[in-house]
Amino acid sequence: MKKTTPPSFHLDKLPGHLMRRMHQISVGIFMSEAEATGLTPIQFAALQTVSQQPGIDQKTLAKGVALDTSTTGGVIDRLEARGWIERRSSDSDRRVRLLTLTSDGEKALQDAIPMMLATQERILSPLSKTDRKTFMKLLNQLVNENNEFSRAPSQSVK
Repeated sequence: MKKTTPPSFHLDKLPGHLMRRMHQISVGIFMSEAEATGLTPIQFAALQTVSQQPGIDQKTLAKGVALDTSTTGGVIDRLEARGWIERRSSDSDRRVRLLTLTSDGEKALQDAIPMMLATQERILSPLSKTDRKTFMKLLNQLVNENNEFSRAPSQSVK
């Protein structure tokens, strides 16, 4: 039996590898910008979403930020431990946990917004304004058209 040699390729030619690297880089930039807050990108997303939709339930939050419900529960546990989010049971269904920001959570979010914006600027800084628009358009297209393949597909929570 003849042994076949797999095709040779460079990882830097694979979009999946480059997207994983870009994710690592974007998290690294966020963590350096937001170091003083101790926030992670996912915690920021949760705070922002709860701020925009006070009283959102955990399951809907999970769908909106594209996380599984158990991971979302852990994120909320950490935010609640910091005094930034409050959970309460729904009057109509005691199993449903409704989320609101505390006043400390609102302040933490407001303090983090400039850091998040600086992160976005640093991520895109190698690109011209035109390339940024094109990149964002194509990135959104890839995410939207491949959303169904995610382990936790996003469902907009507007």
